[in-house]
Amino acid sequence: MSVRDKITVFAYGSLLPGLINHAVIAPFLMHSRSGMIAGRLVNVGAYPAAVRDQAARADGAVIEGLWLTIDRAGLAVLDELEEFYGIEENNDYDRVWVQDVGAPELEGWVYIWPSDRGFPPVPGSSWPDFINSLTTKLKLS
Repeated sequence: MSVRDKITVFAYGSLLPGLINHAVIAPFLMHSRSGMIAGRLVNVGAYPAAVRDQAARADGAVIEGLWLTIDRAGLAVLDELEEFYGIEENNDYDRVWVQDVGAPELEGWVYIWPSDRGFPPVPGSSWPDFINSLTTKLKLS
């Protein structure tokens, strides 16, 4: 496989290992590495959305996740999952190019919303940490 066939995508929510959509990307996954991008998370329910808006910039907010190396077929599967149909189309998520905040040599695609659409913010920078905190609260009550 040539370098051109390898695609890097930043995953921050349901695509992460152990979460509901990881099986969707697992067959295409060649490599993963921890990372962080600028932005903030909002709670959509079963999954988060990343938002890179003025509020995120003002707070210097970051999102923790994984840089996934996949093939072109994997990117097509993700575009379908995220309802990304192309530039200037009516997409659910937009696919934009980003760099890692701590390692700028890491860069690739991420699926984002341009605004929070009225959904509540996720405290912190990690969707799995947020989910685990909810699970812990439920167990304690």
